Formats: sequence, C-alpha cells, structure tokens
Amino acid sequence: MQAPKKYALAGTGSRAQMYIDALSGSHRDAGRVVAFVDTNEHRMAHYDSHAALASGTAPLHYTPDRLGEMFDVERPDALVVTSPDFTHAHYVTEALARGVDVVCEKPLTTSVEGLRSIVDAADAAARTSGAKLVVTFNYRYSPRNAAIREIIASGQIGKVTSVHFEWCLDTVHGADYFRRWHRNKANSGGLLVHKSTHHFDLVNWWLGDVPETVYAQGGLRFYGAVNAAERGGGPRPQLSRDNPDRADPFNLDLAADPKLRALYLEGESDDGYLRDRDVFTEGIDIEDNLSLVVGYRGGASMAYTLVAHSPWEGYRVAINGTEGRLEIEVVERGSVAPDRHTLDPSAAVDPHLAGAAARPEGTLVRVQRLWEPARIVEIHEGEGGHGGGDAILLDDVFRGPGVDPLHRQAGWGDGVRSVLVGIAGNESLRTGQAVRLADFGLPLVEGEAHTAEKAGAR
Repeated sequence: MQAPKKYALAGTGSRAQMYIDALSGSHRDAGRVVAFVDTNEHRMAHYDSHAALASGTAPLHYTPDRLGEMFDVERPDALVVTSPDFTHAHYVTEALARGVDVVCEKPLTTSVEGLRSIVDAADAAARTSGAKLVVTFNYRYSPRNAAIREIIASGQIGKVTSVHFEWCLDTVHGADYFRRWHRNKANSGGLLVHKSTHHFDLVNWWLGDVPETVYAQGGLRFYGAVNAAERGGGPRPQLSRDNPDRADPFNLDLAADPKLRALYLEGESDDGYLRDRDVFTEGIDIEDNLSLVVGYRGGASMAYTLVAHSPWEGYRVAINGTEGRLEIEVVERGSVAPDRHTLDPSAAVDPHLAGAAARPEGTLVRVQRLWEPARIVEIHEGEGGHGGGDAILLDDVFRGPGVDPLHRQAGWGDGVRSVLVGIAGNESLRTGQAVRLADFGLPLVEGEAHTAEKAGAR
C-alpha cells in the first residue's frame, strides 16, 4: 500500500474546501495537508480545524513570498493550486521545478506567458524529476458528460461535423463573477478563460480533437454602470452592504451566509479583498455576452455562446455527425427567486426552486440517427457536485485514475488547449479578426515543438 502523501495547498478560498474536506475525510488514507499558502491569514486559520481532522495537527501557514521556504521546510509530495487564476503559473512552475507534483484547478493560467512558463517547466520535469501536472476539469467526471464522450466514441452519430454549444449562467451565479476578482480580465482572463475553459475542454475531450482557429464577438451588455444607467438605474453604492435597498436581488449579504462571512467578510482586514462589490458599478472590464466560432483540426466546427444574466442556469449542446445527431440539455436551476441565493447551482439544488413545470431541473440526452426516430439515453447521476462528478474526480486525483477508457484525467496539454481558445477569443474581440492558435507558438498537443519566436509575436 502506498504511503499517504503530504499535500500543500495554495489558495484557501471557497474552492479549496472540496480538497481539504476530502483529505480530512473520505480520502484521509491517501494523504494529509501539511501547509497552506495564502495572502490571508484569516482564511488559512478558518480551514485549520478541517485539515487537522486527519492528523490532529493543523497545517502551517505561509504567505506567497515564503513559498520557497514552504517547499524547503515541509517537503510536500504535491501542491494543490486553488488560488486566483493569474497566480497559477507561479505556483505550478515553482512546484515542478522542485520535483513536486501539481494538482491545478482550471484554468491552467490566464496568459500566453504563463502557459509558456508552465509548458517549459513541465517539459523539464518530464526529463528530470518526473513530477506530474494534473488539471482538474471536473465536468469531465459528470456522468452525463461522460455519456456524451462514450456515444461519440461509439460511432453512433458517425464523424462529427459541427457542434452548437450554449451555456447560460443565471442572475445569481453569473452575477457573482462581476462582484469578485473575476470582474477584471487581468485577474481572470475574463469568462472566456475562467469559465469557458471548462466548456472548451469538454468539446476538445468529447471530439478527441485539437482546436486551431477562433473568431469571437461579445461585450459587457448587462452588468456595469453604463448598462444600468441606460436601463434607467440610478447611482449604486460600491458595495452591496451599503445598498439601502435590502430587497435588491443583486445584493450579496456576506454577513447572512456563514461560509462567506467566515472566509471573506471577517478576513477583509488581512488583505483588503472585498467580496461584495456591486455588479452595476464602474471598473468591470470583462464581458457578459460572448459568441465564438472554433475550427478543429479534424474538420469540425463549434458555435459557442455564453450569457451571464440568464433567468435559468444550465446548458444545451447539439452535436451533428455524418450518421445522426446527439443532443444534451441540462437544467441545473430552472429559475431564481429574488430572495434565495445559492451561488453555485451544481453544488446543491435549492429545494425552494425545484419542480417548476415549464422548466424542470435535470438532464435530457437524446440520440437520433439518420432515418430513425429519436431515443432517450438514460443517465445515472450520483450525489454531490456536478452529478457526482466531484467525488469521482477526487478519487482520480488522490488515488489515481487506474484504467480509464474515457481518459478523464487531464494533463498540461489539455489545459493549454482549453486556455488558448479563451485567449484567442480575447484577442479576436480586441482585433475583430480570426485568430490561429498556432500563432501563439505553443504546442497544441503534448510532445509537439513550440517556438518562443512565434509566441513573442503576440
């Protein structure tokens, strides 16, 4: 039996909880957390009692400027990266350079420069220490998405010719990106990188293909001060807590949510991070409506749209092939009540919103071959986030994927491809032109050569 590993964790915001709870509970046999790295002492202290359940000893705390000291003193076997997106490349490359395995939340990073540094570090680690980088695309592990991969691979719809992909973020989950650090593209890469990376990876994985060209349109059309004023709205306070209209459905009451209060409101004095910025104020430079056309090496194309102010949350995908068509519709939250806020609908369904007859929550997968009637594909989903996918991902990360014909565990090449589609989309928004991914000078497949000269051109 393999000895339990020592894990360090960079970033102790809300996403960290899944990993900390796993290593202190369901996966405590696989390892324990020995160190936290964060700018905020309060958030690290908040998780101490969770992480100590496995060993009885709380992890030691390190600020990011003491990262090297953490590696030297704690000697972790692996680093889990759940920090803000723009910091990922630093943590990933430092760990790989020291021969430490990395488990990185999506997106892999937010810039071409960050991708290049990660690719170089991963190449060097492969030749020397053998340190491994895993990118945690949890949507791959959702049973409904795994079923799509299986159906395409089986040949039921023939060779894929085109994909139509629509993702709807509702006015609770979607709005939240416009009050947090994500509202600035320098931090998150915008929704094309932070959020859509999930979706681009799904299609890359479903098709087993490589994206090559991107053309994008979009903008900030709902959130922000200008849009609010155009719809007749008056001045807004900078923070939700200062809004005198407590019934405003776009308010976020940090004090009323135990987790948000403990992680963010009570920790503001440590680093000044404000979690409840108003979504209709100045300073937002990311888009809330996005449309892309993506061309693939194998000949297929994708039409992709994302809206961040929908009245319901979920996605619709249609995949056309030479022998038929595959469709999936997922309603994660059928509607949003103005007085009930569960930020992530995939994590826990709000019972007060379930059961609407016109838009029932759930999953529908339909296959229709040419000259045949449509048939429904039954999907068996589990408990927990992403239809039980989070639990499968944690097994994969902490115990190993074993024999997986679906190849769900993602490496750095998968991370690079998904991020580059988003980066290319941002470049296309800026220039109004189609963008070739090869022009960034990065390998689109692990093992392909890349040139810094090409990458430096952008």
